[in-house]
Amino acid sequence: MILLGYDLGTSSVKACLMDAATGKVLATDFYPHQEAPIKSLQPGWAEQAPEDWWTRVVEATKSVMAMARIDPKDIKAIGISYQMHGLVMVDKAGKVIRDSIIWCDSRGVPYGEKASADLGDENIMPHVLNRPGNFTATKLAWVKENEPEKFDRIWKIMLPGDYVAWRMTGNCLTNPEGLSEYMLWDFRENGPARILMDYFGYPADILPEVVPTFSNQGGLTAEAAAELGLAPGTPITYRAGDQPNNALSLNVFEPGEVAATAGTSGVVFGINNRVDYDPQSRVNNFAHVNHTAEDPRIGVMTCISGTGILNSWMKRNVAAPDCSYDMMNELAAKSPVGSRGVSILPFGNGAERVLKNQDPGASFHGIRFNINDRNDLLRAAQEGIVFALMYGMEVMEGIGMQINKIHAGHANMFLSPVFRDTLASVSGADIVLFDTDGSAGAARGAGIGAGIYDNRDQAFATLKQIDVIHPSADRQPYVDAFARWKNILEKSL
Repeated sequence: MILLGYDLGTSSVKACLMDAATGKVLATDFYPHQEAPIKSLQPGWAEQAPEDWWTRVVEATKSVMAMARIDPKDIKAIGISYQMHGLVMVDKAGKVIRDSIIWCDSRGVPYGEKASADLGDENIMPHVLNRPGNFTATKLAWVKENEPEKFDRIWKIMLPGDYVAWRMTGNCLTNPEGLSEYMLWDFRENGPARILMDYFGYPADILPEVVPTFSNQGGLTAEAAAELGLAPGTPITYRAGDQPNNALSLNVFEPGEVAATAGTSGVVFGINNRVDYDPQSRVNNFAHVNHTAEDPRIGVMTCISGTGILNSWMKRNVAAPDCSYDMMNELAAKSPVGSRGVSILPFGNGAERVLKNQDPGASFHGIRFNINDRNDLLRAAQEGIVFALMYGMEVMEGIGMQINKIHAGHANMFLSPVFRDTLASVSGADIVLFDTDGSAGAARGAGIGAGIYDNRDQAFATLKQIDVIHPSADRQPYVDAFARWKNILEKSL
C-alpha cells in the first residue's frame, strides 16, 4: 500500500509517495524548482493565487508518479499539509474571488487589535486562546471593510489546504485544527467561535463543514484524478496546517514534546494538555491534530516570519551569485560565535506575534568596515534567526512549557551546522534530527486517517533518527551573543 502526502508551502508544493509498511519514500519532488513569488502590492501585504497552488500540486504529482512508476490504484490515501492562515474566498460558481491573503500579510492586525479592545481579552481569549491578531478571521475583516463587493460574493472561505482538497474532491470541509487557525474555533463550546463570528458580522454558512482531522474527507473526482494522473475515488484522509503537521511528522503528540522547523518562517511547536494561553498573546495556541474536547492537546507555537526568507535574501544580495546554501554554511562557519560583534534582527517579513504584532523590519547592527566581512554577515543572519526563535521559546517557558529536547527534520535551516549548534547551545536543549519532512508527515497522517495503521506507534515505527546535536560544552559565547542581540531588539521596540 502506498500513501501520498503533499506539503503546500509558500515557496513550492512538495509531493511524497511512501510505502506504508516500510516507511520508505518511493519518490519525492517539489514544484516550482525556483522559489514561488509572493505578491506584495503594498508594504506588509502578501498574496498568492490559489490557482497557482493547484498548478503546483498537479506538476509535483506528475513528477513523483513518473519517478515511482507505480499503478495509481496502489495509492490508498492522501494527506495534505499547507501554509497556515491563508484566506481563500470562493463564490457560488466555484471561482476564486481574489488572490489569497497569506500568512505573512499584516493587514489584519488593526482589526484584531480593535476586536480585542472592543470585546476585551478576558472575554475573547478563554474561547479562542489567542487575541484575534493577524489570523484568517481578521484578514477577512479587512476584505469586508475594503472590498465589500468581493465580500458579498463569498460562498465559502477556505484555508489553502481546504482549497486544494476541495479542488480534489468537490467537498468543502475543514476541521477543528483548521478553524483554530482562522481564530474561529471555540474551545469552550467545541464549535465555531460565535463571539468573533458575530462581532465581525460573518454569516454562519460562510464556513466549511467541520469534520475530524483524521477521517475520510472524500475521494478524487474523475476530473481531478485525470489532471493529477491518479485514480478516481482515492480518499483524502488527513489534512492539517504545516506546523501541526510538522509536529506530527516528528512524532510530537504529547505534553513535553517539542518540534521545530525553519523554512520560510521558523517555528517552535510544543504540546500542552491544558486549555490555557499567554495573557499577552505573544505565542499562538491551536488545536493540535489529536486534540479532542475530552482529551485536550493544544499546540503552543512561537513563530518567526523572517527566518529562511532572510537566508534566501542573504543568498541573493550578500553571497556571490553562484554561492549555494552549502557554501554559505561553510562561509558562515568561518566566523566565530557572535559573528565578531554583528547582530541581525530578522523581522523583515511582516508583523511578528511574539513582538505583540509589531513590525520593526529587519536591521543590521554592529558592522565595522575594517573588521567584518561576508562570513560574519552570513553567520549573523543564522544567529539572528536562532535568537529570534529563542526569544519566543523564553515566552513559552514563561507559561510553563518545558523545552529539553527539540525534534526537527534534517531540512532547510537545520542542514546548517552553524544553525544547529547555535540553537542547541543557546537553548541548552538537545536537537534530535529525523529523516522526514512535511510531505512525508502528511503521508503518514493519511495512513492514520485511513486506518492503515492500528495506532500512532505503528505509524512512526519506521521513522529514522539521523543525529543528535548536543549543546556546546562552553555555552557562554552563545549566551552572550544572544544577550547582546536581545538588548538591541528591546531597544528597537
